[in-house]
Amino acid sequence: MAHRITLLTRAGCRLSEHAKAVLDRVGRDVPLDVEEISLDSERGHTLGAWVPFTPGVLLDGRPFGFGRLPERLLRGALQTAGSPPAPVPRAGHGPPQETVESADPPKPGRAGRSRRPRADGPGDQAR
Repeated sequence: MAHRITLLTRAGCRLSEHAKAVLDRVGRDVPLDVEEISLDSERGHTLGAWVPFTPGVLLDGRPFGFGRLPERLLRGALQTAGSPPAPVPRAGHGPPQETVESADPPKPGRAGRSRRPRADGPGDQAR
């Protein structure tokens, strides 16, 4: 089954050209049905009400993102298609902060502590 991608564009938009190239690369690996619609058209104006600037991308009829299209994020969304839609990412900034997990979560009881230099180490002088 091909995923339906709606690309909302404007003439002369460099980010729209970038999005087309990303969709072309991804489409070589994943079946995509891409429809390009101008935001200047009546249909584009209706579909793109949430798009502050081009390009806007709808994935299977749901808002996916706008601005620079992150290929890795799109590939991940296509793999998990069928699950609830992720929040719309900010342009070119990858996944929203609330979905990013820290590699080293803070340890309980250690926040706000600072290390004091040891008084018995080499080079320490008596005070």
